[in-house]
Amino acid sequence: MKRTRAALLAVAALIGGVGVVPAHAAPPTVTPSPGYDARLQEQRAAAPATVYEPAAPVVRPVVRHRAKHTHAH
Repeated sequence: MKRTRAALLAVAALIGGVGVVPAHAAPPTVTPSPGYDARLQEQRAAAPATVYEPAAPVVRPVVRHRAKHTHAH
């Protein structure tokens, strides 16, 4: 009985410890691919240089507020 309980506790400890270890898997898009990298560099070299111009500033109309009138007594 004591051996069975000790064996169950040992198995439970092993199973519980497995969940604590972080995973080191990476999706296929993260792993380096020499062929893909070469094609990507060729595409970038063949593409024309993109020139970005600053956008025109947004001009908001001036909102005139009516002045508070004071009454003379």
